[in-house]
Amino acid sequence: MTDDSPAGAAPVSRLRALLPDLTPWRASADFRKVWLAGLVSTFGSFLTFVALPVQIKELTGSAAAVGAIGAVELVPLIVCGLYGGALADALDKRGLIVWTEAGQAVLSAALLLNALLPRPAVWPLYVVAALSSALVSVQRPALDALLPRIVAHDQLPAAASLNALRWQVGGVAGPALAGVVVAYAGLGWAYATDLVTFVVSVLFVIGLASSPPSHEAAKPSLRAIAEGARYAWSRKELLGTYVIDIAAMLFALPLAVLPFLADELGAPWALGLMYAAVPAGAMLVSLTSGWTARVHRHGRAVVLAAALWGAAITAAGLSHDVWLVLLFLTLGGAADMVSGLFRGVMWNQTIPDELRGRLAGIELLSYSVGPQLGQTYMGGVAAWKGVRTSVWSGGLLCVGAVGLLALCLPKLMTYDARTNEHAVRQRERRAEAAAAPPVPAER
Repeated sequence: MTDDSPAGAAPVSRLRALLPDLTPWRASADFRKVWLAGLVSTFGSFLTFVALPVQIKELTGSAAAVGAIGAVELVPLIVCGLYGGALADALDKRGLIVWTEAGQAVLSAALLLNALLPRPAVWPLYVVAALSSALVSVQRPALDALLPRIVAHDQLPAAASLNALRWQVGGVAGPALAGVVVAYAGLGWAYATDLVTFVVSVLFVIGLASSPPSHEAAKPSLRAIAEGARYAWSRKELLGTYVIDIAAMLFALPLAVLPFLADELGAPWALGLMYAAVPAGAMLVSLTSGWTARVHRHGRAVVLAAALWGAAITAAGLSHDVWLVLLFLTLGGAADMVSGLFRGVMWNQTIPDELRGRLAGIELLSYSVGPQLGQTYMGGVAAWKGVRTSVWSGGLLCVGAVGLLALCLPKLMTYDARTNEHAVRQRERRAEAAAAPPVPAER
């Protein structure tokens, strides 16, 4: 039998297998709306992410005052993340997303008005930072809980990759755009642009279909939050994804010391490249994420990728050449993306709908508190033992912690999406729901 396929068809087919799977984008109008809303607001949010500390620095001249932004954001993140998860289970998810996005627009307007004053005040900047953290903490569980409802079960890995790609585009291009706007147009223009992006985002999400709570959902309460925590504790493979990520970010996130590392390498010009290297590595994974659909042992992938992240950060701390540092930071970003991608797939494919919001709140804490504490840890070790020591020792601690946690959590290592009882149960529930006749709309 002869092969009549055109020459070069095989390489093209292999290339397509690597590229992101766009099936969720084509199949779900609601996914397209959420994706576009997130893309638009991400660019605006990075403008404020850069402009806010710049304005505090200009008004106070204090590095401690700039660092206090993280402190005022941490408490709302913890409190509202847990309660926001309970709200996401008990209320219409579309409504939560719309109102929190509109709230962010109001906060951007407040920053704009303050910036236009003859003498801008400092205290509103901290108030807005805290309120914005609270709104994000309420919205994120609703977004995470909505995803399995608007995307088919077998398309969740592809949807996770596309969502990650959206964030990475913002992570690479957003800060660069923000720096230009703040430097040449001014703080007012940065806040005004952020306001416009939130308005556009609201127009996208307001068109989402209603997503009411499931019949089994509990009312928001401390008891409901505790129920979600007990479920997470009972699922040791899920617990493993949380603690692995916390360990990786606690010990090996070098963002706080990159300005000092650039100075030690005699390359202050490379600081922007250092900040962009981690999201750039993550973007490379997202752009070649077609292979992820063929991976089923997600727990092992999470552990291996987290260990590689630590190893890459160790190598970056030991390197004396700035280009090697950039290379290892990029490789670390790629490894961290792989870990994050498969953590998200495990969450979305195994957690029951009636608990999805509360578990999303716990997830929010796992990947947010770690970086907040990690900045403090890395900065403290740098002040004590030096910048380079803080980086390479943190990477080694990450590798050791990940290995120890893998030994203590065998269910994470043996997790297989094809046979795991929770994944099988959710797959069957989704199939039954898809096969059920539609319920006539009430007149």
